[in-house]
Amino acid sequence: MGIAELILVSLGLAMDAFSVSVCKGLSMKKVDYRGAVVTALFFGVFQGIMPLLGYFLGSSFEQFISSFSHWIAFILLGFIGGKMIYEVIKDGDDENISGEYKLDIKELFILAIATSIDALAVGVIFAAQKTNLILSVSVIAGITFAVCLAGVIIGNRFGSKYEKKAELAGGIVLVIIGVKLLVDGLVK
Repeated sequence: MGIAELILVSLGLAMDAFSVSVCKGLSMKKVDYRGAVVTALFFGVFQGIMPLLGYFLGSSFEQFISSFSHWIAFILLGFIGGKMIYEVIKDGDDENISGEYKLDIKELFILAIATSIDALAVGVIFAAQKTNLILSVSVIAGITFAVCLAGVIIGNRFGSKYEKKAELAGGIVLVIIGVKLLVDGLVK
């Protein structure tokens, strides 16, 4: 696999994480650069770890995970998106008193896993093609980090104007991504 193909694969893998990063940015009143970097790091690291695991675990595990990955992603994204929607509806007009974005590490962990499951199969492909593993994982992680950092900032530009509506939209987007991944997996 050449560098051009690797960059395209990396961008493709990063798109779900980018969408979720935009949603995270939507919930910030102003850009929390620490939160943006931590969010991007979670997605970048997990997008790098999953192909590494796929590479070492081999094709037998890939067949098992790929047959259920769409369900796993659907459940995880549906849960997080549903939780966001529920909190917006439950809280109504309640405002965060401090006005600061609260970084939820458990939520980021679940979202990072949900958006990187497809990268596990890519690792199996890397093993089959004798791809340079260190270079591949580094490019995937780096591109995902950069794309997600931009996603948080882009999401914030819109979120600061629309606040609760934006958070509701973010939750709906996560649920839609989960449903899309489920449908894609069932159609295969």
